[in-house]
Amino acid sequence: MEFRNRISGCRLRDSIHGLVSRSWEAMVGDRGKLKEFYIPNYILVGGAMPKIKFAPACPVIVFVNTRSGGQLGGELLLTYRALLNEHQVFDLGETAPEKVLHKLYVALETLKGSGDVLAADIQKRLRIIAAGGDGTAGWLLSVVSDLKLPNPPPIATMPLGTGNNVHFAFGWGKKNPGTDRQSVQYFLNQVKTAKEMQIDSWHIIMRMRTRKEGSCDPIAPLELPHSLHAFHQVSKTDTLNVEGFQTFRGGFWNYFSMGMDAQISYDFHAQRKLHAEKFNNQLINQSTYFKLGCTQGWFFASLMHPSSRNIAHLTKIKIMKRQGHWEELHISPSIRSIVCLNLPSFSGGLDPWGKPNRKKLRYRDLTPPYVDDGLLEIVGFRDAWHGLALLAPKGHGTRLAQAHGVRFEFCKGAVDHTFMRIDGEPWKQPLPVDNDTVVVEISHFGQVSMLATPSKRSKSISDPVSPATSHDDDDDSSNEEEYPEDSGERKKFGASDTFKIPDRIDIARFS
Repeated sequence: MEFRNRISGCRLRDSIHGLVSRSWEAMVGDRGKLKEFYIPNYILVGGAMPKIKFAPACPVIVFVNTRSGGQLGGELLLTYRALLNEHQVFDLGETAPEKVLHKLYVALETLKGSGDVLAADIQKRLRIIAAGGDGTAGWLLSVVSDLKLPNPPPIATMPLGTGNNVHFAFGWGKKNPGTDRQSVQYFLNQVKTAKEMQIDSWHIIMRMRTRKEGSCDPIAPLELPHSLHAFHQVSKTDTLNVEGFQTFRGGFWNYFSMGMDAQISYDFHAQRKLHAEKFNNQLINQSTYFKLGCTQGWFFASLMHPSSRNIAHLTKIKIMKRQGHWEELHISPSIRSIVCLNLPSFSGGLDPWGKPNRKKLRYRDLTPPYVDDGLLEIVGFRDAWHGLALLAPKGHGTRLAQAHGVRFEFCKGAVDHTFMRIDGEPWKQPLPVDNDTVVVEISHFGQVSMLATPSKRSKSISDPVSPATSHDDDDDSSNEEEYPEDSGERKKFGASDTFKIPDRIDIARFS
């Protein structure tokens, strides 16, 4: 009797398993899809709800920058669409991420309101995959931050660029991934087990006079990266709020840099824009970077470059060491590149700040670098040889300061432009030619959630092994008080409008 009962129990389990499998195949239409990550069509594009609904353990929305990684982006897009619902995988060259997420969250919120438990579960578990370089990662981070979504999803970055600094900082590696089914499945499983990690967001405001004429460079002087956006609403009391001036705003999560490194990056992007077919291999791209550093003379900067391009001659720098208190930062006249660093990953995964010992930390009033402490690490470099010092086990740049905010003020000088870069995206920045001032101001701006693997380099002040710092109790309320008339707009990066459920929604579309 016991044997018969056991047989009957096995048959019952097999029957249920077969029914569930057939129901799953009926819902997705393809047994090759990965149900742990799958989002059903009725949520993505509308239509009838399936009779049997499965709650995926790790529902994902995938954004692929097909212009990154040579031909890899296109191949990766096809693989993801073969493994998942094709409507949950998007080509960033064709679809704006803010529109995708806005539409998705309208559907999820509406379905939740009608009692759909699966929609609520998917919204709770949702994760975003951003396949591209550092610029792509910054683009998605700014969109998610600006949308101000309910339960904003954490972001995993799949390395598909040249430097992949953001990816490396959170344990996703530096090398471009495989595009076959096995490689993508392995990455998806990493996303499923990855831990959420809060990191600081940094807001940047740039104000300058509108230029009537520009050079004929391959990249125009004001062709700014995805992370910077024209910003027309400024305070009525602002001295630059006059005709002929422009204001740009944006954000970064890895670094802002100016000078030598940004010029090399700018020339690389300019060449790639003109001859994209020559830049389809990560190793070739990295060797091109090194060659540009040589041909531009940065290994012999004191001989090849005039001192008028050195940072101290270009700009006056002020830093906020304590909330609301600005002080001037004096730097060596030999510094030709300055980096404001949020993550311990720069120029292909190198760490410019390094690990200062306790004696130096105490003597210079510094703290260990964390990605969520509301502080930027500010580092300077003299030339390319100084940059190569980062390859040594204890190598680092010139540690200039840690600060809650940084302000650069440019006045008329011997040069009419410099080069800047945020999160891997460079531009050529015009400088004043008359008695004007160009102002670039960086301030702390909340936090955003990233996904990190156990091999991450980034450290948090909340890690069990991380000692508490004196900055734990700092808050940024004073930033809002400084700009009372436009504080509402300053609470954004300019990448997207804030998410809002439209007043009139046809719920029947989701039922």
